[in-house]
Amino acid sequence: MWLIINGQKEETQTTTLDALLAERKLNSAAIVTELNGIIIQKEHYASTSLQENDRLELVQFVGGG
Repeated sequence: MWLIINGQKEETQTTTLDALLAERKLNSAAIVTELNGIIIQKEHYASTSLQENDRLELVQFVGGG
């Protein structure tokens, strides 16, 4: 299926948000995810299904000084 992730069209075989984050090797504790304009709470990542042409914004927090 095709998704639009941070403005880029990408293909994936994953069907849930948590599987997509795992596929991309992203730490869900350090990510804020917006799906089609709605921020998804971390406790809902496993139950959030992805559909063809969904728009995702993945923002990762980076520490430093």
